[in-house]
Amino acid sequence: MLFSSLPFLLGFLPLFFIIYFTVKSRSARNIVLLIFSMVFYAWGEPFYIILMIFSIAINYYFAVFIDKSHQTQNQKNAKTLMIFSVIINLTLIGIFKYADFIVNIFTGIFGFEHIKIDIPLPIGISFYTFQILSYVIDVYRKKVPVQKNIFFIGTYLAGFPQLIAGPIVRYETIAHELEHRIENMDDFAVGLRRFTAGLAKKILIANTMAELCDNILLKYSDGLANSIGSIGMWFAIIAYTLQIYYDFSGYSDMAIGMGRMMGFHYLENFNYPYISKSVTEFWRRWHISLSTIFRDYVYIPLGGNRVKLMRWIFNMLIVWLLTGLWHGAAWTFILWGIYFGILLIIEKQFLSKNILKIPVLNRIYALSAFIFGWIIFRAESISHIGTILSAMFGKSGSGNLVELSQNGLIKPLHIIMLIIGIICFMPVSKKIKEYLEQNKNLIYIIDIASVIAVILCVIMLAQGAYNPFIYFRF
Repeated sequence: MLFSSLPFLLGFLPLFFIIYFTVKSRSARNIVLLIFSMVFYAWGEPFYIILMIFSIAINYYFAVFIDKSHQTQNQKNAKTLMIFSVIINLTLIGIFKYADFIVNIFTGIFGFEHIKIDIPLPIGISFYTFQILSYVIDVYRKKVPVQKNIFFIGTYLAGFPQLIAGPIVRYETIAHELEHRIENMDDFAVGLRRFTAGLAKKILIANTMAELCDNILLKYSDGLANSIGSIGMWFAIIAYTLQIYYDFSGYSDMAIGMGRMMGFHYLENFNYPYISKSVTEFWRRWHISLSTIFRDYVYIPLGGNRVKLMRWIFNMLIVWLLTGLWHGAAWTFILWGIYFGILLIIEKQFLSKNILKIPVLNRIYALSAFIFGWIIFRAESISHIGTILSAMFGKSGSGNLVELSQNGLIKPLHIIMLIIGIICFMPVSKKIKEYLEQNKNLIYIIDIASVIAVILCVIMLAQGAYNPFIYFRF
């Protein structure tokens, strides 16, 4: 079930909040949240609800036994349990997400026939596995207290706002709120506005950009290369650059908003990444929860930057190889991760002393780096990267904007949303919102805009608007 779907918006979410606020005790509300979260997950993956329950149970007991080992001063046993937890969780991801990729690497090496291992990928497995692993490791590190109530752990892991595509919520962020959160109308109103903003990002901007990008790439492959040309391909890639940002940040906004409506205060996951002046800054602003996971549980344990140069380069490449693999079992994702790893190394060693200090030039460099990265990310194969790049730089001519419009590949709505998307990835909307919030007589403008946005989103969904979601199966 997608947040940006009519069954969720008009059925699941209203029913949840009616029942949630009908019960009064904290334990009862957590159980309501847990039950609805299981229904939400089972809606799309009824069989894999067993995997979710297994993950909750096995990691709950690992954390409990690790805590008992700490109490008896048996640190060796605690470490062994933590390692087993990591192995089991990563094995599950390996089986469901990477089995086909790994097997076919070996069949290719030894010249055997391609073997198709058709195992459906459980929705959100990368997100919830990293989330529960961070909890177990933090219990081992004594950073967080162990949670003795298995239903609370289930609520933490399976909470439907962040279950499918993050943000990856660390246990320490909501440990107190699991048992002692306070819901109030102010938080509910703030959360509802945030949810609405995310919904508008997803439906109005991301979906429109997805239609523009996918249509052009598909038609280019179908033999319309000359009419599409470099103009059309640049439109497609810029559209994808906006799509992936508004798609993912929109989902995070909806998750953060729903959490706030329930009294949870999830951390921010995006902070206007496209205004960055370097790739280093970009990764401090983009998918912040994933970046901090890799920093705290991979990069720092490897030694971070407190090592010799060659070891630091090795650490960086390992982290970014794993980051690429986390996104998917394909050579394009591996290349994407290594690409950013190498760029970050070059920035640290060379560019930080010159290009990154030059105003305007640093932004042009950074934006070009992001866009090229998204080409790798979007490409269906390594060769497809070359196809896109050659089209962008004129292999099939400049293209024909009029013909693109006549063929319905570029519509007025696409241009309008592209312009709005470019404006809104800058902190303009944030400053307007802050101004309105500081003037209580004008706060109603936000609510009017929210109502209009919801109406437009419902209309588009009712008309069967294009509604993909990039991170749905990561």
